[in-house]
Amino acid sequence: MRKLTFAQIPPGTGPLVPGVVDPPRPVAKGGFRRYDEPGFRTHDGDDPHVHPHTHELFWIFQGSGTLEIDGHAADTFAPGEVVVIEPGEDHHLVSTGPVPLVFTWMQLDPLPGAGTEGAAPGLTGTGTA
Repeated sequence: MRKLTFAQIPPGTGPLVPGVVDPPRPVAKGGFRRYDEPGFRTHDGDDPHVHPHTHELFWIFQGSGTLEIDGHAADTFAPGEVVVIEPGEDHHLVSTGPVPLVFTWMQLDPLPGAGTEGAAPGLTGTGTA
């Protein structure tokens, strides 16, 4: 797990997420979430939540909380941060602040040569359709 601030992400547009993972890869899927309840824990339940072949990014817009990695509180998060989950890390975000937790999540195309878990239809991990 790593954290960056929004300001640390290089400017640019296009299908790749630059400056976050190496090599840069396109976003395979993602979404937007808002959770109003303090203590909310992402990825339902106590079961492990792992993506063996791809990174997952959480862009925190509002709220704060604790990052659980491999079953333990590993760090905190706050607005303006990007949390980078490495392939194979069991991960959960737990909202601890007084305001709703608002974030986007993105799973990148799998690492080159890895499996296809998380890949967008038609994408092979190379960024081509």
